[in-house]
Amino acid sequence: MRIAVAGCGIGGMASAIALARQGHSVEIFERFEQPQPLGAGLLLQPSGLEALDRLGLQEPIAAAGARIDRLHGVSPDGRTILDLRYAYGRKADHGIGIHRASLFDTLLEAAQDSGIRFRTGASVAGISDWERPCLTLETGEHCGPFDLVVVSDGAQSVLRSLVSPAARAPIYPWGAVWAVRPDRDGRWTQARNLAQVYDDCRVMIGVLPVGRDPARADGTPSVSFFWSLRGDGFQRWRDAGLTAFRAQVAGFWPEAAELFDGVESLDTFTPATYRDVRCPNWRRGRVVLIGDAAHGTSPQLGQGANLALGDAVALADSIEPERPAAVSLAAFESERKKTARFYVWMSWALTPVFQGSSQLVARLRNILFGPLCRVPLVRNFMAWTLVGRGRWFW
Repeated sequence: MRIAVAGCGIGGMASAIALARQGHSVEIFERFEQPQPLGAGLLLQPSGLEALDRLGLQEPIAAAGARIDRLHGVSPDGRTILDLRYAYGRKADHGIGIHRASLFDTLLEAAQDSGIRFRTGASVAGISDWERPCLTLETGEHCGPFDLVVVSDGAQSVLRSLVSPAARAPIYPWGAVWAVRPDRDGRWTQARNLAQVYDDCRVMIGVLPVGRDPARADGTPSVSFFWSLRGDGFQRWRDAGLTAFRAQVAGFWPEAAELFDGVESLDTFTPATYRDVRCPNWRRGRVVLIGDAAHGTSPQLGQGANLALGDAVALADSIEPERPAAVSLAAFESERKKTARFYVWMSWALTPVFQGSSQLVARLRNILFGPLCRVPLVRNFMAWTLVGRGRWFW
């Protein structure tokens, strides 16, 4: 088959690799002149690691990242609010915190080794003839026809509405600012925790070990720092300046404020917003949506990249030469929607528990979550949700 992939992100490259290794001719269309990652760090769950293992990439990813064994969240005075361990799911389970650039570079090298062609500076603006799809670029150039088009252009997809006109993708009221910082004494990395501090629901600070930073040549391990922020508060945050921001962080978590050492401006931090993507259907003719283009959520459960990786290998598995493409895509959508629907709704339900303005919700969370993490079956369900197997728990 001749296959086009719109978008050179995690899901797009992973699907291209899986399909190319099946013998298909694959071409990736990317709007940037040079393929590049967007974002700071992410947490690869066991479900995502299983998908990477299918692609033969789990070993280099583990070498580049940092092992994570639990999520540990406390209040500013040190009271435990969340203590969720991967071993509550399966004893061998763990996550890998990784710099997005490390994951991106690993996938890019694998894609190049698989003979995939890249069209950079090629922003796809439209699709025509859904049974023999052709791509229309912003330049007016027409490419195709293709036997299959995979749309993986992210949560802010410009092609989603063409495939699924009834799709909705509102922006979450809350976002975050991120930065990758060196873990100079290795204490965060050695702890193997995604560490967080919460003050009510309005403040959430996190530090995630992410292993090597490709931008640093000295091999110092790194962490991804994040600070929760309302979408309408970005300008006020910037106007307040770096000194005020560091003081604010130090007031809640002095150890995290030490990561500001060497920071000279707020330009070190990248603002991020998120979309709650709901798509009634993921396919139209021989065109299919995957990843955040189909089911983007807030990062509260850390599932975005993992769901995209799962989509990629599931899509390749569904393509069988002896059955029509429409049947293959229907099978893919039916299977993956079960998992995606679970995580879309769980993310929607949990996001206000950690990013919001309700003091009542915060009090209930602080009372309930710690004890629930110690209750058998309940903590098992929570861990299975975390690792990416949530819908299979029962």
